[in-house]
Amino acid sequence: MAKEISWSDFEKVDIRCGTIVEAAPFPEARKPAIRLKVDFGPEIGTRKSSAQLTHHYTPETLVGRQVMAVVNFPPRQIGPMMSEILVLGFPDEEGNVVLACIDRTVPDGGRLF
Repeated sequence: MAKEISWSDFEKVDIRCGTIVEAAPFPEARKPAIRLKVDFGPEIGTRKSSAQLTHHYTPETLVGRQVMAVVNFPPRQIGPMMSEILVLGFPDEEGNVVLACIDRTVPDGGRLF
């Protein structure tokens, strides 16, 4: 378990919901990955990410799905693209990523609390 944090520490992490509007293979990444564009609504807009989701998902099954992502990390270079968000997931028994999911449709851009 990680070190205990304060409520103000948690408030620094901006986790929002968004809808995947584009997904494509990302063969340039070192590990198998999918390039994503996620729409977080008018306040934040569309952001790009690379996600190692290839074991359980294909690009076709991801488009239209709502996901949770950290939107206030600094951009990070992943191969030839700049990743702007961190899409959240959990490891399965083999360590493959399973998306953290939203079980009912909510407005894009909503903040986790």
